[in-house]
Amino acid sequence: MKRLFETRPEDDGLPGRERRLAVLALVTGTSMAVIDATMINIALPSIGRDLGIDASRSVWVISLFQVVCAASLLLCAALSEIVSRRRLYLAGLSLFTLAALGAGLSTSFEMLLACRALQGLGAAATLSIGPSLYRLIFPSRLLGSAMGLSALVVAGGYASGPTLGGLVLAVADWPWLFALNVPLGCLAFGLAWRALPAEPRRAGGFDALGAGLSAATLASAFLAMDGLGHGAGWPRVTSCLAVSLVAGGLFLRRQRRARYPLLPLTMFAAPRFSLALTVSGLTFVAQGLAFVALSFLYQQQMGYSPLETAWLFTPWPLTIMLAAPLAGRLADRVNPAVLSTLGLAVLLVGLACLALLPAEASLADSLWRMALCGLGFGLFQAPNNREVMLNVSHDYSANASGMMGTTRTIGQSLGVALVGLCLASRGGDVQASLWIACLACGLSLAVSLRRIPLTMASPQVASPSSD
Repeated sequence: MKRLFETRPEDDGLPGRERRLAVLALVTGTSMAVIDATMINIALPSIGRDLGIDASRSVWVISLFQVVCAASLLLCAALSEIVSRRRLYLAGLSLFTLAALGAGLSTSFEMLLACRALQGLGAAATLSIGPSLYRLIFPSRLLGSAMGLSALVVAGGYASGPTLGGLVLAVADWPWLFALNVPLGCLAFGLAWRALPAEPRRAGGFDALGAGLSAATLASAFLAMDGLGHGAGWPRVTSCLAVSLVAGGLFLRRQRRARYPLLPLTMFAAPRFSLALTVSGLTFVAQGLAFVALSFLYQQQMGYSPLETAWLFTPWPLTIMLAAPLAGRLADRVNPAVLSTLGLAVLLVGLACLALLPAEASLADSLWRMALCGLGFGLFQAPNNREVMLNVSHDYSANASGMMGTTRTIGQSLGVALVGLCLASRGGDVQASLWIACLACGLSLAVSLRRIPLTMASPQVASPSSD
């Protein structure tokens, strides 16, 4: 860890001493958003009971947050270039914290949904530019280690969220889950105000039409996948998908012509960037499939309780926490594409082992398979994120960061939708979902193998345009 804060004369980024507070600000903000997303899940039955709504409606407490966040990631990333990343991050933290306070004080379902939508927008503002802020803070030689730290924080949030939520609900009501974000948000805001570096705003305008088309594309796609995963009728799914495709086509056309595009398409001229982003999307499809399918497998087929299921999931994020910092540090020294490809191979083996898990398997038999998946994902994530961020110029850092978040969100959502489709069409066959996760991971591995010759030919990370 000390290595992250050493300063060399040739370093870009912040001096070592200033990195500490800046990283603490990012870690606090990211942890708050990730823990909130996983902690609220277990409170849905209590929320539905207290507000007098059925289970199907209570799911919108989660879904609306995700829809707004997914639809706003690219918009926020582009907006950060105009208002500066520091100002946008501070605004996102403020909005998320105030909306969390409002959610905790909500007396009706409608008020709670409005606050959750605002929380989703605040989360998008912080998460969309998180990786680009790591690039701004750290020198290029340490970016892999920084991405490893980021992966550790996210994995830690996923691991601790359900447990923390369970502990809070054991002694208090669900509004306190939202109230926890208020002191954390104030702490993160104070640290970010003091430590995040100021930067000049970009001269020029904002592509408002592109922003609207982007939001329509992503929101419609998410609603289509959410409907598919929750058994909505085909008219709703196909209409949402049609809106997404039409809006997406208009968005791409707009980006080719806009003076200040929301998503500069020239970024994708760099093969290593495009391939790393594709690999990321396919891998998150596999993870989304596995996480939801395993919940059904453990509870419906193996007879574990929800609390026991939460503990069974722990080895996956816990192993990521152990592997990601090491993988990030190695990625600064060895070929990151080779390292992330190795991680995908391990993940594929782990997913296949889970798909072959018998219903009468012991607890230990399940735990090592989950740990193997976590090891593979931990070896994959930080090196691949390094490939994404270092294969675009600094001018495109915020856009690349927004694309990373969008790709992750869409991939996970598609994975969840595919599980729902499998359960509906195959009579609850969870193993089929896990084999589809293996297929998605296998495709990701095949794409990742294609990029290795590119990295061998150019061992030093290059940008598609000059900085």
